[in-house]
Amino acid sequence: MKVRYGCDESELAHYTCFRTGKKIEIDGNLNKPAWREAPKSRRFVDLVSGVPGFLETRMASLWDDENLYVAFWVDEPNVQARLAKRDSLVWTENDVEIFIGGEDCYYEFQINALGTIYEVFYMPRDVLKKGSRFDIPEFDLYTRRVDIIGGFQDGTRYGKDPQGPRWAFMDWDFPGLEAAVRVDGTINDPSDVDKGWTAEIAFPWRGMKTLAGKRPVPPRDGDVWRLDFSRFELLEFCGTKAEPHPGWALNRHGVYNSHIPECFSFVHFSGGPVG
Repeated sequence: MKVRYGCDESELAHYTCFRTGKKIEIDGNLNKPAWREAPKSRRFVDLVSGVPGFLETRMASLWDDENLYVAFWVDEPNVQARLAKRDSLVWTENDVEIFIGGEDCYYEFQINALGTIYEVFYMPRDVLKKGSRFDIPEFDLYTRRVDIIGGFQDGTRYGKDPQGPRWAFMDWDFPGLEAAVRVDGTINDPSDVDKGWTAEIAFPWRGMKTLAGKRPVPPRDGDVWRLDFSRFELLEFCGTKAEPHPGWALNRHGVYNSHIPECFSFVHFSGGPVG
């Protein structure tokens, strides 16, 4: 058995992403024929222990020649979201997240119940070389807003993550991205009990080319990609925030760290129609 950082391959989730015959309108409403027919994932589990989360979270995914579609169903009795500015640190409150594993790189997407989006493009520092496929203006270290993840000051990951320090392009935006949310309840009102919220996202394949590397986009029947689907939930008791707040994913990572491509789930693309 191949042991990975925080998880081993036998623990990783496998999800079959079926083809949809009709373009999906992105409005946050998941009461559409395509999503009713798409297989929902199992309940998300604790990022470290693998125990099912105490609030239910599930996802589903579909694809066509234009887009990769992802949907989330989020049970939440008290829907809250305060951060409304694009690229706010929405994981510090409540959000759902998607990581798309690429060739020597990966991409992170987050969204909260207000529809606020946070996204970053990551790559190991040693792959950004003169003449490499990343040697293009959108990954210029001098003109873009860049951070380092896994560096010396990142105590939660430094010296632990096998990928080592990575460039994080904080101002990278996924080309053509569409995303929407819908709240079933009253957001930021603790006086009543909410049902939860849903999120719906479309990632155009034309924006995947840098991530895909040599892989074809759109994928072919039988192709396998690595993606991570997760949720973070801020808990407060008597004015005190629980830290770290619970993180749930499609499969456990064994550590409180979403940035482990080796622990991303397997997504199998099927050319068969959904349903």
